[in-house]
Parts: sequence; C-alpha cells; structure tokens
Amino acid sequence: PVSLVLGGDGFCGWPTALHLSEHGHKVVIVDNMLRRKIDEELGTQSLTPIASPQDRCAAWKEVSGKDIEFVEMDVSGPLDDVMSLIEKYKPDNIVHFAEIRAAPYSMKSPGKKAETVRNNLLGVHNVLISMLEHVPDAHLIHLGTMGVYGYGTVDGAIPEGYVNVKMGSKDMEIVAPYHPGSVYHTTKCLDNVLFNFYVKNDQLRITDLHQGIVWGVETPETARDPRLVNRLDVDSDYGTVLNRFAVQSALGLDITPYGTGGQTRAFINIADTARCIRMATENPPAAGERVKIYNQVAECHTVRDIAQMMEGLSPAGSKVVNVPNPRNEKAENNLEVINQNFRSFGWNPVKLDDGKAQELVDTIVKYKDRLVLNNLAPSSFWGKRQAAACLDKAEAPAVA
Repeated sequence: PVSLVLGGDGFCGWPTALHLSEHGHKVVIVDNMLRRKIDEELGTQSLTPIASPQDRCAAWKEVSGKDIEFVEMDVSGPLDDVMSLIEKYKPDNIVHFAEIRAAPYSMKSPGKKAETVRNNLLGVHNVLISMLEHVPDAHLIHLGTMGVYGYGTVDGAIPEGYVNVKMGSKDMEIVAPYHPGSVYHTTKCLDNVLFNFYVKNDQLRITDLHQGIVWGVETPETARDPRLVNRLDVDSDYGTVLNRFAVQSALGLDITPYGTGGQTRAFINIADTARCIRMATENPPAAGERVKIYNQVAECHTVRDIAQMMEGLSPAGSKVVNVPNPRNEKAENNLEVINQNFRSFGWNPVKLDDGKAQELVDTIVKYKDRLVLNNLAPSSFWGKRQAAACLDKAEAPAVA
C-alpha cells in the first residue's frame, strides 16, 4: 500500500514512517519543517542529534534497502498544493500527524492560540477535501489525543469514542462528550466534528486515534543506525511529562511535577504508537461506517508516581520538587480507559517499568552535552493566575 505520512519528520511521525516502510508500505513523508522551526523560535533543540529529512531517508535506504520519499509541503497552506499531492500519489492510507501538537505551546500567547487553530483545522480540512476529490476510498488515520475527554470528568471508564444515551424516549449512540483542556485539545475535538460530517455526507473512511502521552525515544527501526535516531524534546512546551522527568533524573536536575502531582494520565511507548498506526491501516472502516475511534493507550499512572520512579533511578541524585501548576486543571483525578479495539487485534503493549525507564535514562545520559537549559521551567500559562503563581516561584533549575 501507498501511505502518506503527514508530519513524518516529527516525534511520532518519523518512527511511524520507518515502521510502515519496514512492513511493506511505500511511504511518502510530507512535512513543512515547522517543528524544527519552533525549536529555533524557542531557543532549544532536540536532545538527540536528528539528521535532516533527506539524510534520514538516505540512511534508511542504506540499512533497509527500502525507499522513503520526502516532500516538503505545508498541508495547511494552499488547497491546490494538497490536491496536487493527493492526486499525484493516490495513497491508500493518509496518516495525519501534521498538527501543532503541544498543549503548552498552544496556550503560550494570543498568536500561538490563533496559529494552532489555523494550522490544525485548515490542514485537516484540506486533506479531507483532497481525499474526496481524488481518493474517496482511501483511509485517513488521524492522531488525536486522550485530552479531548478531559480528566476527572467521567464517572467510570472513558469509552472508545461513543456512549449510549436516552434523548427523551429515544435510545441513541453519540460521540462521547468533549472536555478539552487547551486550545490544542480543542482543535482535536473540532477535527472529529469535521470527520463525522465527511463520513455522514461522503462516506469517507476515517479512523481517529485518541492517544495517551508518549514516552521513550527509540524503536526497533530507529535503533538500526545513529542517523535514524528519533527526536527527544525536553523543554516545558514540547517535552512530554515522562520524558521530561527522565531528562531531569539523568542529568541531576530537580524532578518537577506540577502542583500535587496527583494528575492521572494515560501513557503509551513510542514504538507502540508506530505499531498501532500500522494496525489501524490494516483494519479500515467500510465506506460509510461511522468514524472509528480507538483509545491508543497502554496504561495509566499518576504524575507523582512517575516522578518518584525517576527519582529512584537518578544516577545523579535528583530529588522530586513540586512546583506551581501552569495549567488550569484538577489537582487530583482518577483515570480508567477502555482500549479493547487494539487489544482485539492482538496488541501487547510495552509497559513502563524500572527496566524500561532505566533504558530511557541511559539514552539521555549519552546525549547530555546537548542539553539546552532554556525553557525547562514553565513558560506557557493557562491564565494570569497560573502565570503569577509560577513566576513568583521561578528560579534556575537546581542541579544535584
């Protein structure tokens, strides 16, 4: 099958592109390099030294014998460009990662809020229009987020997309209510509204994956050559919580849970992100079938427990130091997530344990000389109250 991986130069996109190629897909990466430009804007960099897309693809050809094509394009740009792209490659699968993905970055300023909405919604809509015109039988696999549901808002387990309700005397199945926690999460909710319209009106085939927080760096494919290494973000805008704590643990910095650390979150390893995307390509909905929604989640942990695990593994004596929360969220919440769809495909996810966490810490130590201290402390705030609390406590990261 021909698979376009939109946003294929990013943290989730790159290992997914390699994994699909390894499993026989003809892969075309489409990326506008925005994530790398945001690094420059923030004055930071990936802790791992990532090669250019061209060098990455060439390295993959060397080690695997398989071609991956790279196209530099902004799918949120002119519609004609996206139409031409889809018409040229006529993909069987379109894997959509090409969205601004960080909740903190989406809350950083009025301009970042506006750009997150513009980029994410226009990109998705351009792809949907182009699919309809040129490949109406193709399968769109979109990476969403568990954050569309919010946290601590559901009594019981979070369902996989749909709930049964009674409207007056009529029993109905509806999309589970949204409760987004940032502008970024809100765009993912709005994406799903667009998906439901195009499925209802035009019978497009769409799968929306509500993914947990991703941790880890390497996958079996990226580990085959240093030039294939995945990016690792450690700043407060783009660094996911477990990876951020691992960096702090490895390098002797304070491990800094926000607030009480009692927030419970869903997690998944980066290698499982790629595996789940492949399984989604192998199990498309039928034409006209409702949007398939899968909870792409392996396990749930409190932020507090992860911080304590990383403190215990620190080779440099890091300690847990709670800091004010820059987000507007509940201090404590429970979380239970249903993930039976991927389980039914035989998925056996990687689980976080001391061994896996130690591997992550060891990888980080290898690249410690690349650490940029800028933006390790929170620099994006959900409101003036959160900003005042955080800035009042702000100080340089302590080194053990």
